[in-house]
Amino acid sequence: MREPWRAAMRLAMAEAGRAALGGDVPVGAVVLAADGTTVLATGHNEREATGDPTAHAEVLALRRAAAEVGEWRLTGCTLVVTLEPCTMCAGALVQSRIDRVVYGARDEKAGAAGSLWDLVRDRRLNHRPEVIGGVLADDCADLLTTFFRHER
Repeated sequence: MREPWRAAMRLAMAEAGRAALGGDVPVGAVVLAADGTTVLATGHNEREATGDPTAHAEVLALRRAAAEVGEWRLTGCTLVVTLEPCTMCAGALVQSRIDRVVYGARDEKAGAAGSLWDLVRDRRLNHRPEVIGGVLADDCADLLTTFFRHER
């Protein structure tokens, strides 16, 4: 199940590297079209660069993908992200009607796709995307560990 997402995760990891270069926590995201291979948009954390607390990789990638397709509904699309989404990003995923979220490293402290919370699959919500976790998890976690080792 995780194998088809490895190439897209590598693209997300490259985006995460761009975040780190800007002094941001290295999280990267890619939105794929319904065919599962066409990249609609990318994003990486830009909170430090923009001073915007909502400038998470997932939110930026979703905004750009919506602009690319010309509507807010991202039905059929997949978001691939290096770190399990937080509650804000999980809410944005539900609101975008994205079909699937694929993440790398679990976030035991703030994850909202199965670790600390499971907002994206909450039965009380009107949309529940499929969740696939652990794609290149060690590589994604290493990006974060390396960043925080040097930043702190």
